[in-house]
Amino acid sequence: MTTAYDFSFRDLDGQPQALARYQGHPLLLVNVASRCGFTPQYTGLEQLWQAYRERGLVVIGFPCNQFGAQEPGDAAQIRQFCSLDYPVSFPLSEKIEVNGDGADPLWRWLAREKRGVLGSARIKWNFSKFLVDRQGRVVSRYAPTTRPEQLRGDIEALL
Repeated sequence: MTTAYDFSFRDLDGQPQALARYQGHPLLLVNVASRCGFTPQYTGLEQLWQAYRERGLVVIGFPCNQFGAQEPGDAAQIRQFCSLDYPVSFPLSEKIEVNGDGADPLWRWLAREKRGVLGSARIKWNFSKFLVDRQGRVVSRYAPTTRPEQLRGDIEALL
């Protein structure tokens, strides 16, 4: 059986990061973008990270430019944006694709594990969110319109 902990990603510095290092921790995985109407959700994601990281929650942002070219920057520009405009301290990956032939394997798996509205596996837009339990199973998928603060109950149930 495959779990989220079987995957890895490259951080914003291009360094490989195995999700196995977070084994036993719930994960909130979000495709993010700096020029999206949902970009203010960075604040809510940071608040979740600050509120629950001591209890084990790991929030990881995955910058993606596939939707309306809303993440056009390189790693340095993304880092600057995420330190000045919406200061976040949770981990960020290098820019990835979440759909199509070039989709990141983790995101391909997430989308298959928990399908969206009408059974679609396709990621619809930036700030799609996946909540993974302590066993590495996807338990919830949230639409981009779902604000981070709306996830508190589900997160607390996993902690």
